[in-house]
Amino acid sequence: MNFDIVFVLLALIGMIAALVWDKMRPGMVLLTVVVFFLCVGILTPKEMLEGFSNKGMITVAMLFLVSEGVRQSGALGQLIKKLLPEGKTTVFKAQARMLPPVAFVSAFLNNTPVVVIFAPIIKRWAEAVRLPATKFLIPLSYVTILGGICTLIGTSTNLVVHGMILEAGYEGFTMFELGKVGIFIAIAGILYLFAFSRTDTVSEDGEDENPGNFHRVEAVLGARFPGINKTLGEFNFTRHYGAIVKEVKSGGQRFTRNLDTVVLHEGDTLVLWADDSFIPTWGESSVFLMLANGNEATEPVSRKKRWLALGLLIFMITGATVGELPVVKEAVPSMRLDMFFFVCITTIIMAWTKIFPPKKYTKYISWDILITIACAFAISKAMENSGFASMIARHIISMADDLGPYALLAIIFIITNIFTELITNNAAAALSFPIALSVATQLGVDPTPFFVVICMAASASFSTPIGYQTNLIVQGVGGYKFTDFVKVGLPLNLITFLISVFVIPMIWKF
Repeated sequence: MNFDIVFVLLALIGMIAALVWDKMRPGMVLLTVVVFFLCVGILTPKEMLEGFSNKGMITVAMLFLVSEGVRQSGALGQLIKKLLPEGKTTVFKAQARMLPPVAFVSAFLNNTPVVVIFAPIIKRWAEAVRLPATKFLIPLSYVTILGGICTLIGTSTNLVVHGMILEAGYEGFTMFELGKVGIFIAIAGILYLFAFSRTDTVSEDGEDENPGNFHRVEAVLGARFPGINKTLGEFNFTRHYGAIVKEVKSGGQRFTRNLDTVVLHEGDTLVLWADDSFIPTWGESSVFLMLANGNEATEPVSRKKRWLALGLLIFMITGATVGELPVVKEAVPSMRLDMFFFVCITTIIMAWTKIFPPKKYTKYISWDILITIACAFAISKAMENSGFASMIARHIISMADDLGPYALLAIIFIITNIFTELITNNAAAALSFPIALSVATQLGVDPTPFFVVICMAASASFSTPIGYQTNLIVQGVGGYKFTDFVKVGLPLNLITFLISVFVIPMIWKF
C-alpha cells in the first residue's frame, strides 16, 4: 500500500470513530477529513468544493423548504387526525389505517417533519383510546423510512447516490425507479410491523401538581441544544428557557430524582413545566427537534394555503416524473426538466406566496446535513484518487470470487448497512459508492444494481435509534430502550437485505 491509501484508510477509521463517539456534528467531522485530504494533495481545491455545487445536494436543500411549507400549511396534522380511528379500536386496526398512508406521504416529504407532527398527536390519541403509544411510535418512524426508499426524493440518501451516479458519468435514477424494489420492501416491512411490532409498554406517570399557571410540555433535544453532553446542574435550563425540568427520558430510562446529575444527549426528552409563551417562543428553534403540550395550534391555517401547498407538491412530483419521459426530453432537448428544475420552481412559489416565512427560510434548512452531503462527495473522490476504493474492491472480489455478483451485492449491502447504523446514512453511502463502482468496473458488469443496493442499505436504519433522526425522536417520546429497536428492527434489516439481494438483480441486470 502506498502513502495515499494508508492515509485514506487511517482518516476513514478516525472519521468513523469520531462519528460513533458523537462529540461533534457529522458535517464538521467529514469536513475535517476532507481538509486533511486537501492538505496532503489527495484532493484538489476544485474536487473538495464540487460537492457544494452538486445538483443532488442543492435539491435536498430545496426539499427542506418544500417540506416545511407543507408542514406549516397544516395539511399533515389534518391528515393524521382523519387516519386515526375514533372510539374503541384495536392496535391492528389502528395500524392498518395509519401505517400505509404515512408511508405514502413520507415517499414525497422529508421524514423528520412527518414524525415531528404525527408523534405527539398519535401519543395523545393512544392515551385517549387507552392503547399503548409504544405500539405505534417505532412503527411510525419505520414506515417513514420504508416510504422514503420508494422515490428519488423520499430520502436525502437517494439524492446523494443519484448525484454520485451523475458525477461518475452514468444515467441517474428517475422519480419512481427505486420504487421497483422499494415497494416490495415497504409492503413486506409494513406486514411485518402488523404482525410482530412488539415493544414493552412504558407506563406514564400521572400529572404532578401544577405549579402556578404552568402546564406540561415535552421537548426533544436537538443537536444544536447548547447543553448537550452537560449535566442539568451545569446547564441551568430554567435560566435559559424559563421552564422547569421535572423529568428526563434518555435511552429508555426515566429520571425524576437527582436531575442535576443527569447528562443531556441529543434525542433526550425533557418533561417540563412551562407557561403559555414557551412553545410560541421556541417552537421554531432548531435547539429542539419537537415540542408538544397536548394542545392544538392556536393559529388556524387557511384552507386556501393548505390546498396551495398540496397543489404545489403535486405539481413538483408530476412535473419531475413527466419531465423524465423520453418524449419530453426529445421535445425540449435544451432543457433538463428533472427534479432539480421543478423543486426550484416550487420553492420559489412557496416563498413568494408565504407558505413558509421567506424571511426565516434559513432556519428550516439542516445545514449540517448539507455539509455532510457535500463532504461525502469529496470523500468518495478521495477514495477513488488514492486507489483505496480499487484495493478494497479487489479484496471483496477475491473473497467472493466463486460466488459471483449476487454475493458481492450482499457484501456491499452488509457493509453499507453496518455503516448506516453506526454513523449517518449519507456518510455510509459516500463510503460504499466508490467501492461498489470499483467492484462493478473490475467485474465488467453494469454498476446499477450496486447503486440501487446502496440506496436500500443506507436507508435501512432500523436496529439502533442513533442511525436515523426519526428513531431518536420516537425513542424520547415513547420512552423506548435501545434494545427495543434491536428487537423490532433487526428482523426488518434482514427483510430489507433478502428482498434487495434477490429482487434488485431481476430488475437491473448485471
